[in-house]
Amino acid sequence: MGTSVQVTPLSGVYNENPLSYLVSIDGFNFLVDCGWNDHFDPSLLQPLARVASTIDAVLLSHPDTLHLGALPYAMKQLGLSAPVFSTEPVYRLGLLTMYDQYYSRKSVCFVYRQVMLISLTAALHSQQVSDFDLFTLDDIDSAFQNVTRLTYSQNYHLFGKGEGIVIAPHVAGHLLGGTVWKITKDGEDVIYAVDFNHRKERHLNGTVLESFVRPAVIITDAYNALNNQPSRRQRDQEFLDVILKTLRGDGNVLLPVDTAGRVLELMLILEQYWTQHHLNYPIFFLAYVAPSTIDYVKSFLEWMSDSIAKSFEHTRDNAFLLKHITLMIDKSDLEKVPDGPKIVLASMASLEVGFSHDIFVEWATDAKNLVLFSERGQFATLARMLQADPPPKAVKVTMSKRVPLVGEELAAYEEEQERIKKEEALKASLSKEEEMKASRGSDKISSDPMVIDTTTPAAPSDGVAGPHVGGHRDILIDGFVPPSTGVAPMFPFYENTSEWDDFGEVINPEDYVIKDEDMDQAAMQIGEDLNGKLDEASASLLLDTTPSKVVSNELTVQVKCMLVYMDFEGRSDGRSIKSILSHVAPLKLVLVHGSAEATEHLKQHCLKHVCPHVYAPQIGQTIDVTSDLCAYKVQLTEKLMSNVLFKKLGDYEVAWADAEVGKTESGSLSLLPLSTPPPPHNTVFVGDIKMADFKQFLASKGIQVEFSGGALRCGEYVTLRKVGDATQKGWWRNNSANCDGRAPV
Repeated sequence: MGTSVQVTPLSGVYNENPLSYLVSIDGFNFLVDCGWNDHFDPSLLQPLARVASTIDAVLLSHPDTLHLGALPYAMKQLGLSAPVFSTEPVYRLGLLTMYDQYYSRKSVCFVYRQVMLISLTAALHSQQVSDFDLFTLDDIDSAFQNVTRLTYSQNYHLFGKGEGIVIAPHVAGHLLGGTVWKITKDGEDVIYAVDFNHRKERHLNGTVLESFVRPAVIITDAYNALNNQPSRRQRDQEFLDVILKTLRGDGNVLLPVDTAGRVLELMLILEQYWTQHHLNYPIFFLAYVAPSTIDYVKSFLEWMSDSIAKSFEHTRDNAFLLKHITLMIDKSDLEKVPDGPKIVLASMASLEVGFSHDIFVEWATDAKNLVLFSERGQFATLARMLQADPPPKAVKVTMSKRVPLVGEELAAYEEEQERIKKEEALKASLSKEEEMKASRGSDKISSDPMVIDTTTPAAPSDGVAGPHVGGHRDILIDGFVPPSTGVAPMFPFYENTSEWDDFGEVINPEDYVIKDEDMDQAAMQIGEDLNGKLDEASASLLLDTTPSKVVSNELTVQVKCMLVYMDFEGRSDGRSIKSILSHVAPLKLVLVHGSAEATEHLKQHCLKHVCPHVYAPQIGQTIDVTSDLCAYKVQLTEKLMSNVLFKKLGDYEVAWADAEVGKTESGSLSLLPLSTPPPPHNTVFVGDIKMADFKQFLASKGIQVEFSGGALRCGEYVTLRKVGDATQKGWWRNNSANCDGRAPV
């Protein structure tokens, strides 16, 4: 039988919840995506918690929260310890996305622009606006530090338990570095393709999903199955028109965006239009990691569209050298901007937390302003609520701030801190006593006392008489009794046991960890701006050690601003999804991630037009999608191979092999030579033969040949046409006579 394949959804089926699926191939368990949403509700991860310890490898497809947001928590709390695979942009931008999620809940006043110091500064000097404790920056770093990064179309061969399995990422076209995963075992392909986009955009090429032919299984989503999109030109023009109308009406425009995903396409649209029309309205990208995001994106040009790559190759013009968009990491910087119409792209897209949340509360009450949503909000978020038709006239929002402790709360806090200090001091003293005891014990065993060897008689020195001349002599030292375990009198000697390899001494990274005092000195520099001066916000943050607490209160916001939704999600629409699936024609199809209505609609369509085996499992339901094809491993005997004549075909060699199936002594199947003469073979063309190449071949044999009506005319009597199933590629069969009457070879 074929390769064993089972699929178990852990989250994200018959709804729009985060994506997370268990795919088992011959007993090797892949966790494909490990998503969470902006609510960070641990109850969504209960199915993952039950299987986390059995995961053998993790595959990440996109660098956003819905696809990888649960990775730090799963590795810290759920026992997930498997190796992780992704493309370089998914790794880098996914890391920044999780940083931004953390900062949006901790509200750091100032973040140094270099990612390598983000963890350091935030860990030392974070000013919380929530009691978020599901994961820390260290947890994020730990989860991402061992990610194996692959390039597009790179085949990675697993080993150990996964021996024989090959994984390869391919272009998805949705987000930068977004991946369609192909998992291959014994010649059968399992394709994981969610959130793909066939359209070519400004910064991304379209997906390559259509290049796959007849895979054993495709796992795809129904998220956009009911949606149809206008043309890109029409959509972009409507987008710019509504923005310019607001700006010219003296209003502000807020675009709630993700950290490092679809925001890149929006920035290119605005940047190019502002350059072409010489507009002066200010544009700001406000996110805690905005500078780091753009710095990394500048280095990922080879992952982008062909037009961007060619432009850089010929003119050295980097599309993300932004001239009209200002990057900001602190809302206080935005407040210093002179009054006037402006555009702000702010994270998060859900409006639940972050800069977009705070700006919405301030701008929503002004009818001149515009909040423009470029993607559907996550389920049960403020963004989704505002996208309802009709939109609400008022919404309740939660505002949080940190206030200093006073009175009884302050006294209780100080008492608790004093208790903690005493406990730590007690633990330190006990630990020190244990170390001293251990040190004394080792001195008794391996010290170097002045003890004389009693096994060999010692002759007295000239002029010196010992008390016991015959057997041995004692060395009498006042107050010192040599222990019986002593070996020989010598000073302490510590042998250097450092390990060495071909490159020199092997170092211990822990020896080079920055110490606390060095961290404090480095942190004093994080608030410096480009002129080397310490800004007031950073200085107050560094010096403020007042005990404080988080206070939250609900506000009712009157929504008077204009609310507009335009689809810039970068996903194929329903019509395109159906067309692509019909073209790829998988043997079996698994539908995930989409509303119940969209999932059932796509399921019924695919049953009629794509394949007879279409599945839409529930959470926790395991479905067996093992191929119905019979595949066997056989051993080719030397006796058979010695009679096989190979012909070179491009980079490969092909041959006819006529054999009969037998068994070896170990019981495995083998191919043995036929006991009777083999039957004659019909002519087979291997590859997609081109008529132009065939014309040159015939001409080289002295045959007069010319094209006529899409066929080759050989002389007056013979015409050659290419016939066969138009959908069949790779193998062509021709039984007609050749130009000189002989059968073709």
